[in-house]
Amino acid sequence: MDVTNLLNRFKSKKVLVLGDVMLDSYLVGNVNRISPEAPVPVVQLNSKQRRLGGAANVAKNLKALGCQVYLSSVIGNDMEGQKIKDLANSYGMDTHSLILSDATQTTVKTRIIGNNQQLIRVDSELNQELNDADSNTLLERIEESFKSGIDAIILEDYNKGVLTNEIISRVIKLANQNNVFVSVDPKIDNFFEYKGVDLFKPNLKELKEGLNTNFSYPSQKDKFENAIDQLHKKLNNKISFVTLSEHGVYIRDQKSQHYIPAHLRNISDVSGAGDTVIATATLCMISECTLKQAAEISNLAGGMVCEKPGVVSIDSNDFEKELRELYRS
Repeated sequence: MDVTNLLNRFKSKKVLVLGDVMLDSYLVGNVNRISPEAPVPVVQLNSKQRRLGGAANVAKNLKALGCQVYLSSVIGNDMEGQKIKDLANSYGMDTHSLILSDATQTTVKTRIIGNNQQLIRVDSELNQELNDADSNTLLERIEESFKSGIDAIILEDYNKGVLTNEIISRVIKLANQNNVFVSVDPKIDNFFEYKGVDLFKPNLKELKEGLNTNFSYPSQKDKFENAIDQLHKKLNNKISFVTLSEHGVYIRDQKSQHYIPAHLRNISDVSGAGDTVIATATLCMISECTLKQAAEISNLAGGMVCEKPGVVSIDSNDFEKELRELYRS
């Protein structure tokens, strides 16, 4: 593996991320006592942070990996929505198809962190499907972005309403017409709407829920592989890529399959690791990596972000260093 050549190929790619964009808010401090009002910790606030979340965190990972990024979604025409757009622009993302709408509100996830541990999360959201006007505008903007020569599109589904059945089917059709690689990070509601895509990446829990099956992993590996068979028959997808938590990742196409074990790490927070994995795997697949290399590299990247609290993107310098160690180049 020529790491320098791979990272340079990353920089030449254009990827559009479409899905549920959120704002991640953090209240960070220290805990030294329990409240006299209720048996709960008192957090002495040290800092407030706002970060790109949901599909926007996938986009941020892609930017950290060096490629050009187009962020596409519908968010609220509110203070939080404007903050998301400002943050995305500050990272150099194309936000032409990031639409601020009066018909919805921006999803905000507020995490309270004490002594580097998440104590509670508060969600503010309005889960509803896009109206016809916003849906049509979004599709028009996506078509315009495709004219820029997109190499891949990642559909990042959190079941918040942006990825409707119509949006999914029309965007997949548009991608196929333009020879654009399609990756999907699914949730249960639209699990079988993503027919014929290139890469389908559920985690183990989502795989079992989507297929309405149950088995123990890794003790029942045969049942796991049978579930992958069922998935391919239902979706006709080219690649299945399943994240297996502490057991690493699994990847399969029509010719081969690979189990990649997890790296030994000091896990702080697994939030957002799937965002890093889908971003890295997609870039690898459109940058001439083999199936096994794509799994190895994205497994490495996903493990790295788990060492930091909260939803974070990959650090490009640390990633390059560990990638060179992985392939000793």
